[in-house]
Amino acid sequence: MTLSDLPTAADLARFSLAAQHPLTLTWGAPSERLSHLAGDHAFDLQLATDLDLAGQRAAFLNAGPAAPEYLNHWVHVHSDLHAMLSIRFKGLDVSQPFVEVSVTSRPVVPADLAALGSAAQVYRAFQPPRLRFWSAAPQTIWADLAPDRRVLAAPLPDLRGGAVPGGLTLRPTVDAAQYAEACAAYAAVDTDHPGHPEQARILSEDDLHKTIAAGTMFDVLWQGQWAGYAGTQAYPQLGLDTQVIQEVLLAPHARGRRLGAALSTLLARHLPGDQQVLSGTIHGHNRGALQAARGASRHDIGGWWWVPLG
Repeated sequence: MTLSDLPTAADLARFSLAAQHPLTLTWGAPSERLSHLAGDHAFDLQLATDLDLAGQRAAFLNAGPAAPEYLNHWVHVHSDLHAMLSIRFKGLDVSQPFVEVSVTSRPVVPADLAALGSAAQVYRAFQPPRLRFWSAAPQTIWADLAPDRRVLAAPLPDLRGGAVPGGLTLRPTVDAAQYAEACAAYAAVDTDHPGHPEQARILSEDDLHKTIAAGTMFDVLWQGQWAGYAGTQAYPQLGLDTQVIQEVLLAPHARGRRLGAALSTLLARHLPGDQQVLSGTIHGHNRGALQAARGASRHDIGGWWWVPLG
């Protein structure tokens, strides 16, 4: 594929912004969002044309197909719909390939799914069993599909007025002293809820240190005792200027007390500035986390869906 066959990064940014939830259009300047999105999609275009980069991916992943098979493709799906497709691997596991719909020329509707599935055959060398796409439409439109992650977000000032139970506080995290305890807390949830490992994983110790260094990692204290983590990193998400949640965790002794919603409130109070959005992804089947985020007045602004490929 040549550059002359492709839209520009600015074109892709406009398509991507048009596919976002209308509510988010009030959360930031469109010019800033388009700039962020163009930066994201510039890499999509590089992946569509850069054979050296494709070769690096082929060597690193060693999934079998030759380097050109790893290139992104801008495809005519049908009618007025074009899409940027890429081959991905869940958790970089070559046994779990899938086709990612990185951006479409207009929002995807149910009538598009069969044609998207056909277009995904461009990656048949990898035998991907499914395709993933984004939609800001209500979840009820896609009731027949399996969800991946949802994005729940709200401007920081909108979250600061929520109720916080007495005895629940945050303090800046200074080291990884509680990391083993945090891993044990995740393991306890995994034991009680077998589906949880597919829905959420604790941030890595390296990411914990990066978040500490950013000054946006906090210990959760319940009645004066360590009871979990809450932390963010600042980078654009969906073109928004965001503090993206890296971890929200309650230890077993603090669970079942309806404290989850208050963690978003406390994070918003501890993060400086009024222009950013607090955002985080939650698996569509993680009902407890979704309920806590909504309880803190974070809005479900869309998510990714899985489509099985025949």
